[in-house]
Amino acid sequence: MAELNLVNRPIHELAAGLAAKEFSAAELVAAYADRVAAKDGEIKAFLKLDREQALKAAEAADARRAAGKPLSDYDGIPVGIKDCIVAEGETCSCASKILAPVKSPYDSTAVARLRAQGFIPFGRLNMDEFAMGSSCENSAFQKTANPCDVSRVPGGSSGGSAACVAASFAPAALGSDTGGSIRQPAAFCGIVGLKPTYGRVSRYGLVAFASSLDQIGPMTHDALDAGILLDAIAGGDPMDSTSLPNPAGGFADAVRNSSGSLKGMKIGLPKEYFTGSGLASGVETITQQAIEKVRSLGAELVEVSLPHTRYAVAVYYIIATAEASANLARFDGIRYGDRKEGRDLVDTYFKTRGEGFGDEVKRRILLGTYVLSSGYYDAYYLRAQKVRTLIRRDFEEAYKRCDLMLTPVTPTVAFKFGEKTSDPLQMYLSDIFTIALNLSGNCGISVPAGRDPETGMPVGIQFLAPALDEARLLQVTDTFMR
Repeated sequence: MAELNLVNRPIHELAAGLAAKEFSAAELVAAYADRVAAKDGEIKAFLKLDREQALKAAEAADARRAAGKPLSDYDGIPVGIKDCIVAEGETCSCASKILAPVKSPYDSTAVARLRAQGFIPFGRLNMDEFAMGSSCENSAFQKTANPCDVSRVPGGSSGGSAACVAASFAPAALGSDTGGSIRQPAAFCGIVGLKPTYGRVSRYGLVAFASSLDQIGPMTHDALDAGILLDAIAGGDPMDSTSLPNPAGGFADAVRNSSGSLKGMKIGLPKEYFTGSGLASGVETITQQAIEKVRSLGAELVEVSLPHTRYAVAVYYIIATAEASANLARFDGIRYGDRKEGRDLVDTYFKTRGEGFGDEVKRRILLGTYVLSSGYYDAYYLRAQKVRTLIRRDFEEAYKRCDLMLTPVTPTVAFKFGEKTSDPLQMYLSDIFTIALNLSGNCGISVPAGRDPETGMPVGIQFLAPALDEARLLQVTDTFMR
């Protein structure tokens, strides 16, 4: 069969095609696998793709459909998986040498719930090592390119997931967002990236970077697909004590039933995101156009304030690195992972971790260990937690005046390889507009808004919503994208 026209075909269209028997799941998966084989040599989104395993799963989906017993409307549709979300029998390296030989003995809750609806986990997608980075340049194995311009980064840490969707290697992918790692690469690659409310999606089987910040979410072509995937993976989980027991579902239906208007809605514009924020001129232009579009759709625009936003980057890089220092202590080569033998046990630890971790991971472990150490805990970590509370209260106060907020996602468009690798601070500032949301625990989404007039690269805007308000967030996204 000739390659199907997969470019920008969302999940809901593919589901309709499968239901109408325009093609089989096996033909669909084969077409995607062929596309990956032909084009991923340049993009390098995948760390691994087992074509035969995916085809076997697709054939099983076709058999269920033939028997009139599909697991769902989406049975047989492939979804890419970021390499820090475990899937049974698959490697889960987190793009790190220290975990390169590890195969997972179980499914993460998110992957198990995808399988329960017949979605096919499709490959292992590249990322910044242990999700620490904003460009996908920190992977121990390869650098992923932006499909819109292969001389530029796709963003990070979910760069492989964003590139996979943007290059139409799969209709959707799962990423994880600790400080913007879904939304920033989605903006850089011109796709939709949803960071759900903390606890909305189980973290069981997500290799932890910063446990109080990490959240799995969908990366898709449109709002409906994001709702479809969120319906599949959201909900409480006894395996994750931080998952929320609140009822979850109906997100796709909320999009399908949206009015197509923003009349009666108040959209907040936080002044700290627009004043002295270092926005590149092209990003500012597209963001202002998005603001005018929202106004034309009937929304009332109100200025709000998030005064502690200026501390968000500093607070994040204290709390996140402290949690990373604790979480990554388990990777020592003794119980599992790549082990480098030394003269004695201590030397084995030094060699294993010294050779197994990349520079950025080491930098964050050292910083996190420092802020947790005796004499510095109160001065740094405890104070950062108090400021985090103030940041969360800023959001609570702002939402008393508006329903959602609109902000830029990134200060610039995707930058070129090597442009920021020598200056970690400049790399960290790539997430200046996304970090506060993770500290607050609320939900947000990156939405394609246009192209930078100078470079032609995608520019995203960000809608931010109160906790557990993903349905309205997705409705607004759908209305904006029509």
